[in-house]
Amino acid sequence: MGSNMFNVFFILGASSKIRPLPFSTRNNLDIAMVVLASLLLFLCMFTGRRKRVDRWEALLFLSIYSIYISTLAMTSKG
Repeated sequence: MGSNMFNVFFILGASSKIRPLPFSTRNNLDIAMVVLASLLLFLCMFTGRRKRVDRWEALLFLSIYSIYISTLAMTSKG
């Protein structure tokens, strides 16, 4: 977890200072899904007594992921 955060915040930030990164509004759905999944994972990990993801929570994640992939497949232009 620590190295991923380091890569995102430091390496990506430093490289974007050298050469600005383009931003496309097509990525808004992807960014929203990353934020949603992170928040849900945070909530799932810190609720309950065992502090781990239960089966129903895993099924929730799998269903959200399948809806996301289906939405990407339907909206892709190709």
